[in-house]
Amino acid sequence: MANADDLERLKFVEAELLKRWPETRLEPTLERIAYLTDALGSPQLSYPTIHLTGTNGKTTTSRMIDAILYQLGYRTGRFTSPHLESITERISINGEPISAEAMVATYNDIALYLEMVDGRMNHPLSFFEAITAMAFVAFAEYPVDVGVIEVGMGGEWDATNVVNAAVNVITPIGFDHMEYLGTTIEAIAKTKSGIIKANSITILSAQESEAAKVLIERCIAMESAPIREGIEFSLAKREIALGGQVISIDGVNGRYEDLFLPLHGEHQGHNAALAVAAVEAFTGESAIDREVLGEAFALIRSPGRLEVMHREPTVIIDAAHNPHGMSTLVRTLEHEFDFDKRVAIFAPMGDKDVEGMLELLEPHFDAIIVTKNSSPRSSDLTHLEELAVARFGRSRTQSATNLSSGISEAIQWAKAQGNASAERGKMRAAVVITGSVVTVGEARAILKSMARAGEDRSGKGVTQI
Repeated sequence: MANADDLERLKFVEAELLKRWPETRLEPTLERIAYLTDALGSPQLSYPTIHLTGTNGKTTTSRMIDAILYQLGYRTGRFTSPHLESITERISINGEPISAEAMVATYNDIALYLEMVDGRMNHPLSFFEAITAMAFVAFAEYPVDVGVIEVGMGGEWDATNVVNAAVNVITPIGFDHMEYLGTTIEAIAKTKSGIIKANSITILSAQESEAAKVLIERCIAMESAPIREGIEFSLAKREIALGGQVISIDGVNGRYEDLFLPLHGEHQGHNAALAVAAVEAFTGESAIDREVLGEAFALIRSPGRLEVMHREPTVIIDAAHNPHGMSTLVRTLEHEFDFDKRVAIFAPMGDKDVEGMLELLEPHFDAIIVTKNSSPRSSDLTHLEELAVARFGRSRTQSATNLSSGISEAIQWAKAQGNASAERGKMRAAVVITGSVVTVGEARAILKSMARAGEDRSGKGVTQI
């Protein structure tokens, strides 16, 4: 556990990084990050990498690949974004976030290089470019046997795209970040296909036909061998189980039967199949040991993705932040959870497709509470409430000035639903918090604080998962 001095130093490092151009802005160039990594001695080329892009599912798939490789005996480094609660989550060594001490040391190692590049470029390095370089250096210093690197936005011009990956992984492509990536599936797929390198292997999830065409054309142009979901590998079978699901996967090199995956949703089964195919491609011709794979999946957690944080009433957090992710959320709620009543807490970013997400939420929720997270990009609350009323109606819509009060109101709503229906037997009501990764990260911290407060008052823990 980090001591107080290390945590203070970490706060300073994070503050210094946040002074830079925010990661939500993208300039179509690799010039700055290439200059920086060259100055650092190209640490990202000192270990083999698996590079991931797509619209949704990247972080969970990265976690799965990391877990399988670690169980196989590899020393792993994983870079993902954004983080939920701590910036250290972005850089993981052997499945665990980098320590505060190591994060500070890594920043100190490259701080002078950051200043040098800032002074020689038309625009200083961005937050994302700086922390990407930190991950590359941390993995080289450890050193890792393999880096699992998640794209921040897009692919072609993303700061991570200075790696030379042995295996590229592309999760389902949908509409997001359209102001930078394009307004059609083809344009978005073209930008994301930029991670496909010459003579590599590319693992493709099932895609819409427009995206699939672009990706296959890129594979042909780069002489990258495509391995396609539904053709070379697939999710063969899944059954809902207590606390998750049991899946069987037809891999590239073998069939893997009856694996318990402690995550909810069919999409997570597909993510697991994608991860297995990626590891098979990376490790070679033989199948993965079934017991090793079972151990890796049994330990998988995906914080903020259909994560049950509290019971009685059930509180679920999910980082859906676009219509593609929201569609997956509501489909899983309908098919895998047995609730009589649901209330949504919705706090999206203002630059997202808010109306599209509300349209998907409305048929599946009895009420909605709109609110804000702490980000300057959070949707204007007055406008958000107007959009929610237009879709849900006034009687089903409430607003809360902040996330904490919204959570309290939603929990009271869910408890009241149960109390009002006591004569008909116990009613199961749920609170679902969604809209953005920032919202879910802040909600996670609030719910943990509420649980600790409840424990202090009662002398025993609040039921959590």
